[in-house]
Formats: sequence, structure tokens, C-alpha cells
Amino acid sequence: MASKPAVVARGVVKRFGTVVALDGMDLEVQEGTVLGLLGPNGAGKTTMVRILATLLKADAGTAEVAGIDVAKHPNRVRAAIGLTGQYAAVDEYLTGRENVVMVGGLYHLKPAYVRDRADELLDRFGLTDAANRPVKTYSGGMRRRLDLAASLVAKPRILFLDEPTTGLDPRSRMGLWEVIEDLVAEGTTVLLTTQYLEEADQLAERVVVIDRGKVIAAGTSEELKTQVGGDRIEVVVEDPAKLAAAAAALAPISDGASVSDPVERKVSAPVTGGSTVLVDAVRALDEAQVGIADIVLRRPTLDDVFLSLTGHAAEEETQQPDKSNSRRRAR
Repeated sequence: MASKPAVVARGVVKRFGTVVALDGMDLEVQEGTVLGLLGPNGAGKTTMVRILATLLKADAGTAEVAGIDVAKHPNRVRAAIGLTGQYAAVDEYLTGRENVVMVGGLYHLKPAYVRDRADELLDRFGLTDAANRPVKTYSGGMRRRLDLAASLVAKPRILFLDEPTTGLDPRSRMGLWEVIEDLVAEGTTVLLTTQYLEEADQLAERVVVIDRGKVIAAGTSEELKTQVGGDRIEVVVEDPAKLAAAAAALAPISDGASVSDPVERKVSAPVTGGSTVLVDAVRALDEAQVGIADIVLRRPTLDDVFLSLTGHAAEEETQQPDKSNSRRRAR
């Protein structure tokens, strides 16, 4: 029997004046999984997270987190969740340890437990050596790790991560990916919004793409990639006069018409069969006496999915920090 979803939203609507941020949004996150919520700038991702985290009230629709109605019982929801927003919500004048302990106090947890939990989290996030330093001396990556550590002090069952790696260098970002993967392995449910397409590809079992406050596609990353045409084989020929011969050679193994680019000396065609099709292509081109300068099997990326479904690029958010995100667990 399938488990009940950890997060369920039905027909959620949110307006800001004349702007419709969410327009009948539906969403489900299964227990113990990562759902990637993707969309172009201004699509409504952060608004959805803030409603689920009880920081905003929806104008219409319903939402439940951990089986609790977010509108009727916000305090009970806050006891079950953690939230890390787009900007590290830490007090730079406190030490790292003091920040974690402060959040434990907001949860009304026992001081002895909070002290032990702070030690555990600081060690887990590689912050033990800096635990007693003021946060204003921390790097951006350290602040993000501390913010995530603080969101875990009460061992939340459900974690909302709103673009948690924004502004981090690749090494710090990959470090956070490892932490998120560990948390999910331990049973935590994660709703992740991100502008980094490879992040959703790496972490999320399922992806929901939204645009203008509506869900426009949902599925695994592989399912979404298939929607934009699947694999393509790309061949760069040595002699541009051989482009037509290359296209003819690829025709028997392709799933549609090929496209030639004389300037780049390239011909590409849709294919199926994975990497084995490369062997067939090389053999066919050799038999047609077409010299190959380069050959590659290109898989569509989630960037391709974005452009195909929304017509927009997945750009970085440009909005200013929202003060409602600054202390997300207080009751």
C-alpha cells in the first residue's frame, strides 16, 4: 500500500495585488523523497514554499504538510519542518554555535539536548573549528552550511530548501548535495527549489516544472527529457562536402530527419538505443567513406526542458531578500 504524501497542495492560489503568483497550483511530495520544483524567474516557486512553510497564507486552495492543514494548524506544521531560504538566515554577530542553540530555543527544546545537537550538527557540516567564531567571519559557503544545520536542529521530518546553493562555488555546492542525499537516505522528505538544472538532475526523484504559477510538466528528469526529443547523435565531418553522404548514412539508424550545419560541418539526428548507437553510426559512416572529425551522443538536459516547455531560460533569481524568510521556525 502506498504511503501518504508528506506534502499535498490542491488548487493553491496566491495574488499580490493584480499579480497572480500561484494560479491553482497542485503539488505532491512523497515521504522520504526529493521533489525538485523548477521554473523560470518569477514562476512562483518561492511563494509556494512560503505557503507550505506557513510564512504566507493562500488566497484559495488547500495544503497539508505531514498530514496537517497549514492554514488551520500552522504551529503544528512548524514543529514538523525545517526551512532554508535563498539567503542564509543567520545572525552574523553570534557565533555559529550560538546560532544553532538559538534556533533550538525557538523550538522550546531542552537545553541539554540542544547543546548536544549543536555539537553533532556543527561536526557534520564541518564547522566545529569555527563554531565559536562570529558568523560575520564566515565565508558564504560556511554561512549556507550553518543555515542548513540550524534548520535541522529539531530533526524535522520535512525539509524545504529554497535555492539552498545559490551563490556557492562548485565545491561547496557539491558538499551540500552530499548532505542532502544523506538526509534523504535517513528518511527526510525534501522539497527543493533550484535554478541549477544539474542540481535537480542529481538530487530529485521527481521534477515539477511551473510557469506563471501553474504546473506545466511533471515526472522524472528522464521522462521530461524524453518530451523534448530524446537522444541525438551529432557528427562533425572532416569534409563539408560529405554532409549529405553523412546524413544518408545515418538515416537507417535514426528516428527522424537529420539536420545539417555546413558552417560547423555537423549533421545531427534523433536516435534511440543509448551508447550502442555510436558503434552503428561509426560503422555506417565508415562504409559511406565519410571522414569523422568528432562524434558524440547528446542527451537533452533539463535546460532543454526549460526552454522547450516555458520558452524562458532558467535565470538566477533577482529579487531582494524577503524578511519573512529570516526566522523561519519561530512560533
